[in-house]
Amino acid sequence: MLNIFIITFPFFALVLCGYLAARRRMLPLEAIPGLNGFVLFFALPCMLYRFGATTPIEQLLDVSVALTWLAAGLIMVGFTVATSLNPRIGWNDAAFGALVAAFPNSGFMGVPLLVALLGAQAAGPTILTMVIDMIIISSLCIALSRLDGADEHGAAKALKSALKGVLTNPMPWSILLGALVSVLGLELPGPAGKVVGMLADAASPVALFTIGAVLARSQMLATAGHTPAPRLADYLPVALLKLFLHPLLVLLIGAGLIRLGLPLGRFALVVIVLVAALPSASNVSLLAERFGADNGRVARIILVSTAAAFVTFSVAVALLV
Repeated sequence: MLNIFIITFPFFALVLCGYLAARRRMLPLEAIPGLNGFVLFFALPCMLYRFGATTPIEQLLDVSVALTWLAAGLIMVGFTVATSLNPRIGWNDAAFGALVAAFPNSGFMGVPLLVALLGAQAAGPTILTMVIDMIIISSLCIALSRLDGADEHGAAKALKSALKGVLTNPMPWSILLGALVSVLGLELPGPAGKVVGMLADAASPVALFTIGAVLARSQMLATAGHTPAPRLADYLPVALLKLFLHPLLVLLIGAGLIRLGLPLGRFALVVIVLVAALPSASNVSLLAERFGADNGRVARIILVSTAAAFVTFSVAVALLV
């Protein structure tokens, strides 16, 4: 267990550094969007491109992993929405609560952390889960968020907006480009490859630091009264679903499909169970704000799941690896 903490501690420590930097105003809150932009449009796409280019294509197209992950994600969305809807929480807030429960922080945290724990072969299944979450799960939840009835065409508009977001998101395209380079056996010219490598190396530390800063900013805005403080019962259960139910669902569905004869390898199953055990994705907070959901609630789910995951994720690694 100590060896696991030695590996996971630096990742969570960087999140804490970003959180403290923002809380103590060493990092201006106005600078956080700039950090987000650097990670989203430069560093993380280069890291994903590099993994895509060096990962065997059969891992990126593993149907067994895709079916297992998609089934668990759809169940998580349906269950979270069904248990969240109440007089205070309508479709908009329930849908984004479901998204934050089903969408782990696989990009900013999962890929570098799981590669550090399990080796480079863990990148393929992790990247595949990201693609499913970004394209299918996110689009579904955004469409569900429009069912409050304020606009009869809301769901269609939201689905169109979600698809537009997928097409303009550099991460899926960087994965696709890396996979294409891998299939064709191409390599970037030396100087270009060096630039990509430098940006890719910066992705993990800057992304983790940014997660902490984003969490601190959300908490500070809520404390200052810019957003209403949600009830504990409205966000704590969703954080617990993310950390416990999601990985359990992936494990049970994967094991069940293996018993039915699906060619899902044990290593791939372990990887995606650990992906599910990650805390909630921090970028869901940005989506929630864009679509007018209760961002204070979403931010607290992310904050609680991130803080608790230092222990729960490490325990999951100890049980599975």
